[in-house]
Amino acid sequence: MSNLLDQLFVYHPTPWTERDWGRVSGLPLEDVWFSAADGTSLFGWYVESSASPAVLLWCHGNAGNIINRLDNLAELYRLGISVFLFDYRGYGRSRGGPSEGGLYQDALGAYAYLLGTRRTRPGRIVLFGRSLGAAVAGEVASQRAAAGLILESAFPSVEALARAHYFGLPVHWLLGARFNLADRLKQISMPTLFVHGDRDTIVPIHLGRQAFEAAREPKSFYLVPGADHNDVYLVGGKPYFQRLKRFVDEVMSR
Repeated sequence: MSNLLDQLFVYHPTPWTERDWGRVSGLPLEDVWFSAADGTSLFGWYVESSASPAVLLWCHGNAGNIINRLDNLAELYRLGISVFLFDYRGYGRSRGGPSEGGLYQDALGAYAYLLGTRRTRPGRIVLFGRSLGAAVAGEVASQRAAAGLILESAFPSVEALARAHYFGLPVHWLLGARFNLADRLKQISMPTLFVHGDRDTIVPIHLGRQAFEAAREPKSFYLVPGADHNDVYLVGGKPYFQRLKRFVDEVMSR
């Protein structure tokens, strides 16, 4: 029952739309097929820039697929950062169906691809997770080495999120997914940047602050005034991207 409810309430993937996305976006998108530890076949895009040694491993949120992140990807590429953006199982072209453990395996598989196929050193990898992807990136950071961690619109756990939306009722009891980022953050010592919009209606700002408080130093919090949940990079604009770039440059120089 809980797995069925997870599919209804937690994961909202959309199927793939076949187009020449490299031409549409104007980006040098490299198609990448790789596998999770359990053999699930996954798809992503690698965009390479020679301007910085950093590679951003991007764990996206719970809805859509990587196509929906193309405009954001373009801005990150313009910063001079290489990006590996992938779809979880059941999203886009990736096989299988989503689950909490599955998403963790997928992100660890993406990390393994960077190390094995790309020969990327851990000290060049910056983990980036948005919303549900923040919990996924946090899981990777608790198990693998990286230069830094960026968590955008993060929540401490599914339990905390459910209580915020359902008047304190224990709705999370009906769900199998936990995504307890707060627990993972207690194990992570790499530099971490939290980013949150102060008008977030999905993950209220106080939950973002709770996640921040759970984290160990070194850490910092960047507030984007006027931003809701899905428009942080749009409302934040140039200062937002400059803040990301400054963080990346700082962890690359450590």
